Amino acid sequence: MYRLVFPESYIRRARKFLKKHPEVRSQYQKTLELLELNPYHPALRLHSLQGKLQSLSSVSINMRYRIVLRMIVEGNDIILIDIGSHDQVY
Repeated sequence: MYRLVFPESYIRRARKFLKKHPEVRSQYQKTLELLELNPYHPALRLHSLQGKLQSLSSVSINMRYRIVLRMIVEGNDIILIDIGSHDQVY
């Protein structure tokens, strides 16, 4: 099992995001649960990012929103970085 790490900066962004988009709260919660169980599950659409975000990965909440993260596989830690639309640049 993996361990999700929620830095304070991510918590602030997630609160703001969920306040603005309450309709995705249940999808967001399911995404976190699945991410903790199996980050490689096909439903998450885990992929590496490109360009200035190349050290980060992304999983989809739905077709419009994603969670940007850093995976530290050695310790099974998944550090959540940002949440927002797929068009958003971190």
